[in-house]
Formats: sequence, structure tokens, C-alpha cells
Amino acid sequence: MTLKTLSSYNPRRSPRQRRSAATVDVILEATIQVLLSTGTSQLTTTRVAERAGVSVGSLYQYFPNKQALFFALNDHYLDHLAGRIEKVCETLQGAPYTQMVQGVISEYINIKTERYDVTCALYRAAAEIDVSDIVESMCRRIEVASEGMLASASDAKFQNLSSLNVTLLNVLFGTVRTFFDRNRPELLNNQLQEQLIIMFCTYLNRAKLP
Repeated sequence: MTLKTLSSYNPRRSPRQRRSAATVDVILEATIQVLLSTGTSQLTTTRVAERAGVSVGSLYQYFPNKQALFFALNDHYLDHLAGRIEKVCETLQGAPYTQMVQGVISEYINIKTERYDVTCALYRAAAEIDVSDIVESMCRRIEVASEGMLASASDAKFQNLSSLNVTLLNVLFGTVRTFFDRNRPELLNNQLQEQLIIMFCTYLNRAKLP
């Protein structure tokens, strides 16, 4: 499809009050349920409104079309993902770097697999719209949090920390995404986490300053 401008995906209005925010949450959850049952091609705002138990008019107050729903879903999901990784990085400030690696890898995979089918559905929805801006925002937030965490490691300082950090995170993001693209949930297990931890720790060990 031809990509629309970012403003085409933005909600018509922001949910300022608690009741409005709750309505948006219900609509987004209904969008997920319709995505899981019908796929992106059969999803319509009418079906989402029916599943959410709201009128189509109420839905249109926030989302003018299904692309706006897809965009909001991904925005909400990526914001949640970045927030959880930021919290882990904050918690692990000053820890040994091996503990930092274990914490970030474990949390990232946990987030992606908590609702495996939902993550798959969101990847499919993302293919319908341009989400590069919100993906970049998520990556930047995680990069900043992770770099700050590694800089505080109690047992090492690293050469070229910024590029080192970005490289490792892209390995993590790409590896996990590949298993979703292949639809191999059984491979997203403790063994994968262990292998990634070994890889990351080996790389960091080589990059330690004397």
C-alpha cells in the first residue's frame, strides 16, 4: 500500500480523562483480538467497535481508520517494551556486566514471548504502515538506557562503548525477530538466552579496557 503521512495515523484526540483512556485501552485490546481472529486484511473499524462494545462513532473520536489503530497498537507496545527495558537498566546500575547482560536479554525475550500471538499480530500490522519513527524512538531509548547501565558496571570499563552497545542490541533485536518471522516459538527458550548471554559476555570481555 502507499504509505500515508504520519499525521494520518495519529488519533483524532488524546484520551485526557481516565474514562477516555480506559475506552482507548478497550479499543486497542479489541483490535488485537480482531487481528488474531481475522488477520490484517479482514480487520475493519466496525468489527473492532463491535468487539470493544462501543459505537463506531465513539471509535472514530480517537481513530479515524484502521491504519491509525495499527499505528497506535505498535506505539503502545513499543513504548511499553522500552519502558520495561529502561527499568531493568536502572535497576542494574552498578552491577557486574554479566548480570546486566543476563537481565536485559531475559527481560527482552520475556516481553516478546509473554503474548507470543500478539507479538506476531503486531509484526503483521506493522507491515501495513510506516512505523519506522516509533521503532527508532524505542531503539534510541533502549540504547541510552543500556549504554548508561554498561558505563556504570562495577567490574569493567569498555572501549568504544557507544558502538559496542548498539551492535549488541541490534544482535538481540534481530535474533529474536528472526524466530518470529520463522514462527519458531519453541526456539525462544532458555537455551537461546544462554547462548546470547555467552555471546554478549564474550564480546564485552574482549572490549574491556585493561
